[in-house]
Amino acid sequence: MNIDKDSYFLEKAIDRAIKNISENGGPFGAIIVENGTIISESGNRVRIINDPTAHAEVEAIRKACATKNTYSLENCTIYCSCEPCPMCLAAIYWARISRVVFAANKSDAARAGFDDKYIYDEIAKPIDLRTIETIQIETEKNTHAFKKWDTYIDKLDY
Repeated sequence: MNIDKDSYFLEKAIDRAIKNISENGGPFGAIIVENGTIISESGNRVRIINDPTAHAEVEAIRKACATKNTYSLENCTIYCSCEPCPMCLAAIYWARISRVVFAANKSDAARAGFDDKYIYDEIAKPIDLRTIETIQIETEKNTHAFKKWDTYIDKLDY
C-alpha cells in the first residue's frame, strides 16, 4: 500500500471509533483490508455485548474470517484507530494478518484511561509472581490431547 491509501483507510478506522462512541461502545475502531477492499470493520463492543474480548480489532478479525470462511487473514492489513493492546496484537498474529497500521499509540490510550501497562508487566512476570493466581497441576493426562493430535489423520495445520 502507499501512504495515501494507508491514510485513507486509517482515517476510516478513526471515523469508526468516533461513531462507535455514539453507539455506546469504546473509542476504538478497526478495519481489515484485502487488495484495496474493506472486508470488515468494527468498533469496540465490550460494554455493548458485555464481552471483555470484543475489542474492535478482535471483532473485525471475527467478521473478516467469517466473510472469507477461513481463520487465516494473510495478505490483509488491519487499520486501527489505536495501537493494539496485548490481546488484540496476539489475535492479529494468530490471524496471520500481514500488516498493522495504527493512529494513536498506547500512551495516548493510557491518557484516555485505557492503560495496558499492567497487562504487559504481568505477562513478563514468572507465573508464580502474577497478580492472578496461576497454577499448573501435573496429571497423567496433561499431554493426551496433544498426543492424539499428533496422530490424528484429518488434522488441519494452524
